[in-house]
Amino acid sequence: MVRLTKTVKSSGCAAKLPVGDLESVLSSIPLMEDDRLIVGFETSDDALAWDMGDGRVMVQSVDFFPPVTDEAYDFGQIAAANALSDLYAMGAQPAVAMNVMCFPSCMELSVMKEILLGAQDKVREAGAVIAGGHTIADSTIKYGLSVTGFTTKDRLWRNSTAREGDVLVLTKRLGVGIINTAIKADMASDEAAVKALESMKTLNKRAYECAQDLAIHAATDVTGFSLLGHLDEMARSAGLCAHVDTAAVPVFDEALELARFGLIPEGAYNNRAYMEGRVTVAEGLPRELVDVLYDPQSSGPLLLAMDEEAASTFISRFGAPAAIIGRFSKAEDSHIVLR
Repeated sequence: MVRLTKTVKSSGCAAKLPVGDLESVLSSIPLMEDDRLIVGFETSDDALAWDMGDGRVMVQSVDFFPPVTDEAYDFGQIAAANALSDLYAMGAQPAVAMNVMCFPSCMELSVMKEILLGAQDKVREAGAVIAGGHTIADSTIKYGLSVTGFTTKDRLWRNSTAREGDVLVLTKRLGVGIINTAIKADMASDEAAVKALESMKTLNKRAYECAQDLAIHAATDVTGFSLLGHLDEMARSAGLCAHVDTAAVPVFDEALELARFGLIPEGAYNNRAYMEGRVTVAEGLPRELVDVLYDPQSSGPLLLAMDEEAASTFISRFGAPAAIIGRFSKAEDSHIVLR
């Protein structure tokens, strides 16, 4: 069997271009404007939103990355869940998707088939369909989806509209990037690998459904730029400061243990460098815990901003590991305060 993670340098969302490099390029490109474009890339939101003129909004995104697991079918499921998450983070129901595949011409085609079957099953679970796509020959495997879904204007979630006093709810445990790095190095336990795999394969569909009748003031999903990177986007765009109770953040225990041994993905160092000067860290916080907060996540959790009453209702519906991890307050010198 081909060990897919051994064929690539970086796995999953840890392979993202450093956010600082991306931002320097995008900030130099003029925005294309249209009255129907509700959300573009100006606030680094999870997807674009297009006004269809009848109260409905089309939401569209694309996401792909290298393998995060050795099993082709599981990789297809994870990549699909990761791409679909962008729509759930905007409050949209996925409807249709297209494959995006880079594949080595020397590799057995059965591997490609298993990736596509895994993705198809996960998209079916989301209540959507895959209808075609695009494939090119490349030296390493990369796979994902272009996804399209729909919501209404009054139910569209954005990452830029949090309010002072909102609490922050996180819906999955963090640390899969660190565990994936350990898996590549053959240093992760079977138990940790299984837990990370199941987390990455889990759609954010249920979190989206549990929040449908609640007043969600802002939302995003936590992927390659880490909890702190995506939270920074929320805080900056809303002109607020996020105070995070690090003890309340759901984390995989083994990710902390592995971080103590220095098994940190390159993407985490990129995230930390980009966030320098934007995060205040309370004295005495364990270094490994802060490392997990910078860890790039593949198919990570939703991060939702709402009032406390709505948060209590959401958590009672969703259950563990969802937790209130912090609160937005007035703007301060730092965008994020860790305590």
